[in-house]
Amino acid sequence: MLAAAMFIDRAVKKTLTAFCAILLAMMVAFTVYSVVMRYVFENPPVWGDLLTVLSNIWLVFFALALTVRDKDHIALDLIYTWLPLKASFFIQQFWTLVIFGLSLVMIIYGIEAVTTMGGKYWEMWYFAWEDGGFVFKANYMPKKYAVSIVPISGFLVSIAALASILEDSLRLKAGTFRQSKGMDVPAETE
Repeated sequence: MLAAAMFIDRAVKKTLTAFCAILLAMMVAFTVYSVVMRYVFENPPVWGDLLTVLSNIWLVFFALALTVRDKDHIALDLIYTWLPLKASFFIQQFWTLVIFGLSLVMIIYGIEAVTTMGGKYWEMWYFAWEDGGFVFKANYMPKKYAVSIVPISGFLVSIAALASILEDSLRLKAGTFRQSKGMDVPAETE
């Protein structure tokens, strides 16, 4: 059971890392294309800046789940090194529970935002399959597609926080728990 959970954890981490890499590459490609089209050909695409921003937003929200799982989020690591091990453990668990609570807020209000979001991006068109081929449609992309990352990220962050709490609890019980990655604490190898 534990081996299966660890396998899923690693697979999710690799998948999210791949998504982040793809989104970063897309940001660079959209930006370079927009700049070249703007300054060399004097014909910038109307969608270039929007896709760059949307790729950046989705990248940040996916990376949030990775940072929570790896405990790389903002923390006062130096203080943990001065505290007794159990006190450090309980403070880390408290902050992870706070992050878990915020992820629930992201899920609840993110779903509400997606279901009630109106408007469309005028810059974004889409393609549809009709009459045996792709046809261009001038019906604009709904804004709720861009906002849908909030509940998705909330779900991923909640899973990451729970996995972090479980992992730290098992390590404390086994006697292998270490404080969060700080200056004076040797980094753990994976």
